[in-house]
Amino acid sequence: MEVKVKTLQEDFRVIDSCLCIRMPEEVDHHHAEELSRIADHIILEEQVENVLFDFEDTRFMDSSGIGILIGRYRLISCFGGKIYVSHTDRQIRRMMKMSGVQKIVEIADGAWDDQ
Repeated sequence: MEVKVKTLQEDFRVIDSCLCIRMPEEVDHHHAEELSRIADHIILEEQVENVLFDFEDTRFMDSSGIGILIGRYRLISCFGGKIYVSHTDRQIRRMMKMSGVQKIVEIADGAWDDQ
């Protein structure tokens, strides 16, 4: 029986100068360093203009997730790029608001306010 091991790099795609990152189910300190390292490498090597973080599969995020967003913002803003987030649930949006991150990232699929 063949077992496929999913690598974190499979969640990174560059589409039309935008780095799209599918965030894992749990965004915590266990994933933060590798996510940041891979994203930074792709941003610098592929001349990415913007970064989109897709939280569709994410069920938990701690403060290290905020750190991932802030770190990539600092890097991409040096090149005039922007950070976008999509598929954020109510809890993740609340965490972004409380940390002030909503001031530096744009939500790609709706408003910050819960409807």
